[in-house]
Amino acid sequence: MPEVVEKKDIMSTYLKLFNENIDKISVASSPIINKFRNSAIQDFEKKDIPSKKNENYKYLDLKTAFDNKYNYYFNQSRIQVNLDEVFRCDVPEMDTESIILINGWYGDKINKLQKIEGKAIIGSLLEAAKQYPDLFEKYYSKSKNLEKESLVSLNTAFAADGIFFYVPDNVVLEKPIQIINLLISEEDTFAQPRNLFVIGKNSQAKIIICDHTLSASKFLSNSVLEVFQEENSVFDIYNLQNEHNGASKVASVFFNQNTKSKLLSNIITLHGGVVRNNVYVNIDGEHCESNLYGLYLSDKWQNVDNYTYISHNKPNCTSNQFYKGILDDASIGAFNGKIYVSRDAQKTSAYQANNNILLTNDAKINSKPQLEIYADDVKCSHGATSGQIDENALFYLRSRGISEKEARFLLLYAFTNEIIKEIKVEVLRDRINNLVDKRLRGELTRCNSCVINCC
Repeated sequence: MPEVVEKKDIMSTYLKLFNENIDKISVASSPIINKFRNSAIQDFEKKDIPSKKNENYKYLDLKTAFDNKYNYYFNQSRIQVNLDEVFRCDVPEMDTESIILINGWYGDKINKLQKIEGKAIIGSLLEAAKQYPDLFEKYYSKSKNLEKESLVSLNTAFAADGIFFYVPDNVVLEKPIQIINLLISEEDTFAQPRNLFVIGKNSQAKIIICDHTLSASKFLSNSVLEVFQEENSVFDIYNLQNEHNGASKVASVFFNQNTKSKLLSNIITLHGGVVRNNVYVNIDGEHCESNLYGLYLSDKWQNVDNYTYISHNKPNCTSNQFYKGILDDASIGAFNGKIYVSRDAQKTSAYQANNNILLTNDAKINSKPQLEIYADDVKCSHGATSGQIDENALFYLRSRGISEKEARFLLLYAFTNEIIKEIKVEVLRDRINNLVDKRLRGELTRCNSCVINCC
C-alpha cells in the first residue's frame, strides 16, 4: 500500500506541472498538437507511470527515475552548442546532413525547416505543424499502438518540439542524416522530444540518432518517435545511446509500414543509467520486411530494458528480431519481445532471438520472447539464451598462445559483431566497432579528441 500512495504522489507532480503550465505550453504551439493534450493527460492519469505490476514493465522500476525535482523547458532553451567545438571525431564529420536537438528542442533557431538534397524537409516539429498543417495532421499521433504506453500519453500532453522529417514520393536520399540529441543543463532536467518521420512512396532514407549527455546533472528523457513508411519505401534507422549513469531514458518508437516497405532498426546501447526502449512495428501492407536489431553493453548498476512488439496484420510479410547483450558487475538487462500474427496474416515468416552473456554472478538478465499466432500458414520461431563465456572456445584460443584477457575480449567482440555488421553505413560501422572495442576492454567510451562521450 505505501508504494501505491507514493507512486500516486509522483504522478500528481506531473499532473500539477501540466495544469499550472498548460497555457504556457499551448500558446506557442500549434492547434493540431494542442487538440490532443487534454485527452492525453487524462489517459496518463488513468494508466499511471508503469510499475512492475505491469507485465511489460515487470523487470524495471521507473519510480525512482520519475521521483525527482526536474527543471522543465517550456520554451526553447537559450543554450547554444557549437558542434565544431563539441565534436572533433570522425563520425560527425562523415558525409551526413547533421541536425541538432537540445533538451528536446530543435537547435537551429534561424533555419527551423530546411531542404535536404533539395527535396526532403527536416527541422522543427513545431514549425512543421505551422507551415504544413495538412501534411502534419495526416500523420501526427496517428500511429497504431500509441495507447499501449502511458508515457506516450505524458509526452503527447507536454509535446512542444522535436524533429520533423518528410521525404516526398520517389526520392532517394544519397546521404544519411545524423540527428545529434543533446541533454545539457546545470539543473536536473526532464526532456520530452516528439519526433515525426514520413517516408514517401518509392523513397529511401537513412537516419542516425546519437544520444549524449553534456553535463553531470540528472536527466530524464521521455521521447516518442512516429515513423510512417508508404508503399515500397526503404528506411534504415540507427540509434546510438551513450549517456552517463545519471541519465534515465524511455524511448518509444512506432513504425507503421505500408505495402512492400522495408525497415531496418538497430539500437546500440553503449551507456546509460536506466534505459527503456519500446519498439512497436505495425505491418499494414503485404510483402513488407521488418528487421529489428539491438546491442546493449552494461556494467555497474545500469539497467537496460528492451521491449519489442511486431504486429503482422497482412499476409506475405517477413520480420526478424535479433537482440544481444553483455552484462557486467551488478547490471540488469531485460528483453521482452512479442510477435503477433493476425488471422489474415497468412504466409507470415517471423523470427526472434535474444542472446546474452553474463560476466559476473551479480549481473542479471530477464528474457521473455513471445508468439501470439492466429493464422495457420506461418513460419514463426523464437528463442533466448543466457550464460557465461564459452569455456571451450576460451581454452582453444589460449592453446594458441593468446592471453586469457585477450581471448575473453575476442570472444565478446565476436559476439557483438553479429549486430554491428547490420549497420549499413560503413563509416558508422567502423566507428561503432572502435567504441565497442574500448567498452569491452574496460576503457571509457570516449575519444581522446572529444570533449564528451560521443558516437
